[in-house]
Amino acid sequence: MDTGGRGGLRPRKGNREGVTARKGNTKEVSATPAAATSSTCQYRCIECNQEAKELYRDYNHGVLKITICKSCQKPVDKYIEYDPVIILINAVLCKAQAYRHILFNTKINMHGKLCIFCLLCEAYLRWWQLQDSSQNTDPDDFIRYAKEWDFYRMFAIASLEQAAFLIGIFTFLWIERSVTTKKKPNFVLLLKALLLSSYGKLLLIPAVIWEHEYTLLCLRFIKVFVLTSNFQAIRVTLNSTRKLSLCAILCGLLMESTMVYFFRRMEWDLGSDCAIYKAQDF
Repeated sequence: MDTGGRGGLRPRKGNREGVTARKGNTKEVSATPAAATSSTCQYRCIECNQEAKELYRDYNHGVLKITICKSCQKPVDKYIEYDPVIILINAVLCKAQAYRHILFNTKINMHGKLCIFCLLCEAYLRWWQLQDSSQNTDPDDFIRYAKEWDFYRMFAIASLEQAAFLIGIFTFLWIERSVTTKKKPNFVLLLKALLLSSYGKLLLIPAVIWEHEYTLLCLRFIKVFVLTSNFQAIRVTLNSTRKLSLCAILCGLLMESTMVYFFRRMEWDLGSDCAIYKAQDF
């Protein structure tokens, strides 16, 4: 089993995030004390979501054996044997097992970078719609227009709307858990899950580059796909019901729509003739 490039978990000495391999140890290699004491560092069974101390056991001569879950009697994480492409395909299909593998059993530190890149994609889409609404086709004027700060303004608007969407979700979950007197969710982990599950926004750029008469329909499908991924991320992270996850997404959309309405009115009050939201509300 190739654990270096296929599962994303490479046994290294002193690796606090993975599984520590010791030479000559014929017994099971357990998780580090930090992983055992911190709930955010424990592994999870991708089938039943039960906590696990390890993903596999390491024997002599690099012989590895996948750990069996004590609850469901299935492999804790079968994806450690899979190629990243297979894992990505399963994530695109919104399989809960793939989401648990990515969120709980791997170490990914690209949440911030992915968020910034997705916001840049959204800002570019809005900036493209803004220049598309302009009737002036003078090349010199277009070059001068491209140097203006409209793109940065679109980036700021997209960032505020994304923040409103997340605040709406967190507010609903905080109120719901307070009413039901349940354990408060791990908002840090949930934030990372929502940022990672928004990777579908990267498809905005190809949709704009290969422009055709079905571009608006493609943008709507991308929006639905991103919301579906966010829904699955909430469900997997909190181990909640579909109803609760759906209500959280709807609250986030309500907060985001309020922010969109606010910016529309602000542009209208300023007398701007820029069609920022000409085709953005997909």
